[in-house]
Amino acid sequence: MGAIMKRVMLVIAYDGTRYCGWQMQPNGLTIEEILNRMLTEVLNEPIAVIGASRTDSGVHALGNVAVFDTITQVPAEKISFVLNQRLPKDIVIQQSKEVPLQFHPRQCISKKTYQYSILNSRFQVPTKRLYSYFLYVPLKVEAMSLAADYLVGEHDFKSYCSTRTRATDTVRRIYDIKVEKIEDTITITISGNGFLYNMVRIIVGTLINVGLQAYSPDHVKEILEQKDRLVAGPKAPAHGLTLKGIEFPDLLELP
Repeated sequence: MGAIMKRVMLVIAYDGTRYCGWQMQPNGLTIEEILNRMLTEVLNEPIAVIGASRTDSGVHALGNVAVFDTITQVPAEKISFVLNQRLPKDIVIQQSKEVPLQFHPRQCISKKTYQYSILNSRFQVPTKRLYSYFLYVPLKVEAMSLAADYLVGEHDFKSYCSTRTRATDTVRRIYDIKVEKIEDTITITISGNGFLYNMVRIIVGTLINVGLQAYSPDHVKEILEQKDRLVAGPKAPAHGLTLKGIEFPDLLELP
């Protein structure tokens, strides 16, 4: 009797500071490369993970998702424990479980949530420097929140994605954007059904311009309507961005 193939899903948290993003590339270390190497060693078979979100160089994650196929007899839920003994300390598997073989994290309905952190204070805080963008000029948070409301819903986000995007369809749905300030930290939390290349960071950079009063809140809507990357704000630095998590409605019933 031959070995039975199964598909395992990983929920992965990582500090992206020293990595060149998620996706394997020839010029630097990536999260995907580390996972493939460790899984291949642990399971003693060639493994190639499929990631749900290809985060950029320097971007962090609390709940990115990947799947891989394996014939191992190691229970799926135990793989996280085995992997975490070997992975570097800046990558931790939060969960591992078996999913249907047809489940593909980039080809099914999902809700992705990103959070961007801005340290808006007079001076930098050393312990926050790797995980938030420091701005000493006070930002108008209420104006940023008003501007963010214009982006909620289904729109063509061509103005808010990199010109290097390979996507032919630039329509996406944003479910919710919250701009909140607690003490000296402003967080921008964005949930949507998918995001274009650099979309979150360009949205954040545009909202920062609103906070600096370079744009009025309703100008964000005008940028959306022009469908031109050149009219939007700058791309915010990667290190302030964290992928908080990805939800898959079709998997909610699984244990």
